[in-house]
Order: sequence, then structure tokens, then C-alpha cells
Amino acid sequence: MDELDHKILKLLSANARMSVKEIADQVALTSPAVSSRIHKLEQSGIISGYTVTLHRPKGQTSIDAIICVSAPPNNREALMAMMEKQPEVLQCYHVTGDHSFMVRVSCPNMVHLEQVITAFQKMGETNTQIILSVPLDRNGLDILAQQEVL
Repeated sequence: MDELDHKILKLLSANARMSVKEIADQVALTSPAVSSRIHKLEQSGIISGYTVTLHRPKGQTSIDAIICVSAPPNNREALMAMMEKQPEVLQCYHVTGDHSFMVRVSCPNMVHLEQVITAFQKMGETNTQIILSVPLDRNGLDILAQQEVL
């Protein structure tokens, strides 16, 4: 990957619906050249798909939290099944350290968050952190640049 590929990825990550022509204009290449580069990025697995980023409607509040769960091995299958059924669960990470899983959830209020935490406590020991803000969200782009340097 070169600097042009990085520019194309940055443009696509900001707007995955951006046309090839618009990208070509911004990176000073022809449309066929940009299309070829995008195809190569897809074939190599660097671009694994295109998605929509959703934002909450104005005025709608929610409480986002990370629930750390220490689940014994015999509860992990049940924990995964429970999480798949809960729409509040946004992401789940299987991690090393004191906890088995870190689960990002979004709830409409504290009462609902407490109910979700209680459900997790049935599967193992929990520790919860409420997310106050997200001061940095790189969406993985900088990781690609770092991997090329290493």
C-alpha cells in the first residue's frame, strides 16, 4: 500500500458511498486507476466490506458502558447466546487479563443498564464502566499505517 491507497481508504472511511469519480478527483488519478486500486484493496482483504454508520437521533439519550465479565469456561456458550439475544450489546471482545470478555452496551437509561448488568452477573463476575465520551475513534485506519512500518 502506498500513500494514494491510504488517501483512498481515508475518503472511503469518511463516506463509503463516495463515487469513484469523486475519489479520483481528490487523489488526482483517473477513475479506472482508482477503481483498480479499490478492487485490489478489496481482494487483499484490507477493505472487507462497506457499512452504514448510525447516529442517534437528536434529543435521544442513551447510556453507553463497557461491562467486563469473568465467565467460567462452562458458562461461555450460554453467555454468548445471551449476548446475541440482547440488542443492547453492540460489541464483545474476548480478552486476556482479569476478565474473559469486555462487552460494549448501549441502554436508554440507568434502570435498563442495571437490568443488563444483572443479566450478565448471572453468567459471572462483572465490572462496569460508563462511557463518558469518545475523544478518539480512528476506525482502524492508523493501524494499517503502523503495520506497514513494522
